[in-house]
Amino acid sequence: MQDHVTVETDGGVEWIRFDRAEHGNAFTAEMFEMAADALSVAERDSRARAILITGMPGVFTSGHDVEELRRYADEGAIGASAIRFAKTVATVDKPIVAGIDGLAVGVGTLLLLHCDFVVASEWSIFSAPYADAGVPPEGGASLLAPRLLGYHRAFELLVMGEQFDAHRAREAGLVNRVVPAEDVDTAALGFAHALAAKPPEAIRSARRLMRGDMREVAQRIDQEATAFTDLLRSPAARDALQAYIERKN
Repeated sequence: MQDHVTVETDGGVEWIRFDRAEHGNAFTAEMFEMAADALSVAERDSRARAILITGMPGVFTSGHDVEELRRYADEGAIGASAIRFAKTVATVDKPIVAGIDGLAVGVGTLLLLHCDFVVASEWSIFSAPYADAGVPPEGGASLLAPRLLGYHRAFELLVMGEQFDAHRAREAGLVNRVVPAEDVDTAALGFAHALAAKPPEAIRSARRLMRGDMREVAQRIDQEATAFTDLLRSPAARDALQAYIERKN
């Protein structure tokens, strides 16, 4: 099977790319595992001093794969691979840059809450319609989004299900730079190289002080997973998730 997460090293930067464009870069359990493994390798590799995460031209990720969502609905629980990926990215001790071109749906938007610097193309769209799907946010978003965006903007994104275009995302604090689509990878790699060139101990210390105790985020990820299971005991929530799956299919 083709690897849908590719990894390369570029001058002190470990570049992780989501590569399942034929399915909108939708995350399967295998992709979550591969992405978590890539982050863990980068964390241990002394040569990697910054991490860059990108998708393909036109799509960062469309969120969870439909078959994954069906499994969650059937089992009444979010997948262990998704939880492992969220906890891994939440506890990485090296700076993370993201380059976004196109759609960033669900986990694709929430992933950015864990990144340190985000570059987006002018036509990128960010959305996290969890309430519409009848489930709570994931990945620590219920904690991080209000901190980063402010409560009301976070409510817009996670509960109202509003889409943010690139400029709205920049205004809200989710994105640092907006560039033409053809410049996303070059610009994001440039910022990652700039971080890799700085003293790593100073970067690590600053991140720890600014981000606070990441154990709190890991705990919130577990609380969100429990809330997911609790909600799916409700027939109305199960119906909402099934309807969202059908719309996504």
